[in-house]
Amino acid sequence: MATVDVRRVDGSTARSMELDDTVFGITPNTSVMHQVVTAQLAAARAGTQSTLTRAEVRGGGAKPWRQKGTGRARQGSSRSPQWAGGGVALGPKPRSYRQKTPKKMVQLALRSALSDRAATGKVAVVESWTFEAPKTKDAVAALAALGVEGHVLVVVDRDDEVVSKSFRNLPEVRVLLAGELNAYDVLASDWIVFTADTLPGQAPVASDEGAGE
Repeated sequence: MATVDVRRVDGSTARSMELDDTVFGITPNTSVMHQVVTAQLAAARAGTQSTLTRAEVRGGGAKPWRQKGTGRARQGSSRSPQWAGGGVALGPKPRSYRQKTPKKMVQLALRSALSDRAATGKVAVVESWTFEAPKTKDAVAALAALGVEGHVLVVVDRDDEVVSKSFRNLPEVRVLLAGELNAYDVLASDWIVFTADTLPGQAPVASDEGAGE
């Protein structure tokens, strides 16, 4: 079972924790991750697009010209789909794009995504975010001390306003509650930063609190 250092916001190591192999040590199932992420993105679509059919377009009640004798093709309405300003044939209407995804598949996709990040050493754990006040400068310094860069997903155990405000001006950082953790956000991030309380399957190993002080 792999271990990870639990660090303070200044970058110093506080203790170590084990990474649960059932969460961070499985072989990633790429097909399940693809299916779950596709379903999640589909569910996020508004599905409000709507076009007008020939019955809904205004006008066109009169027959453009008589049926016979003109030499032209017969037409019944100037709002038929082939006419400029006419209705749309087989156009989009409001609908739901939501797909049914089994709960176990969603969980497997999340564990696969976390295992993929853990395998590349892109999982970090901080003891807690000890920001006294919302300051972007403090958030940037903390991330630099932890050695994380790129797109970062910060997982917290509660809706901490100080943490949220500290990170919200950083476009490459996303703050997420532990209960909202999902495969898409994990895969869209280069680094995943947990607090000690939000690390899935956590198990304390050792502590160096006070050591050498």
